[in-house]
Amino acid sequence: MNTAGAGRGDSGGPPEDELRAIRACQAGDRNAYELLVCRYAARAQGVARGILRDAALAEDAAQEAFVRAFRAIRRFDLSERFYPWFYRILKNVCFTLLRRRKGQAGEVSLDQEGAPAVAAPESDPVAPAARTELRARIDAALMLVSDAHREILVLSHFEEFSYKEIALTLSIPIGTVMSRLWAARRALREKLGPLGVSDE
Repeated sequence: MNTAGAGRGDSGGPPEDELRAIRACQAGDRNAYELLVCRYAARAQGVARGILRDAALAEDAAQEAFVRAFRAIRRFDLSERFYPWFYRILKNVCFTLLRRRKGQAGEVSLDQEGAPAVAAPESDPVAPAARTELRARIDAALMLVSDAHREILVLSHFEEFSYKEIALTLSIPIGTVMSRLWAARRALREKLGPLGVSDE
């Protein structure tokens, strides 16, 4: 079972093991925090990588977010789930880092993990170059859309969250998820030009 996805899609409170860990953390037990870090580290890095388009920076952002979350854990509402609360901290860290490197927005990696690739026969010698070019264009385009659009595109297309999961994570209605995602896809398509993305 993939523990990184534990509890996804449910609007109830934290799973019992998380609840015990959080209560222990609130009582000052640092060791109890390990369960939460282990469960959500990969997921946090994936989201951060999608927003930042930089694997090393994403790892730093995830670590910083976990540190900040632990410092704030006493304020955590035990009726909530941990990840949506933690995600808000992670998002703030990521967008702070983005603002700091705003002048370098055009300097994107050509080989980011998780970026959509162009489908082509393996025997086609042009395929690797085409995939690399599209990755670069998607990375660059993601840095040009608004923070809100980049965020929802990452959650939907890179992390493959359902509408319900996105709504829970962002604390917005499902209808807002759908309209914001439609607008985000349109914005990304405009930045990409002829090789834009589908609204499906």
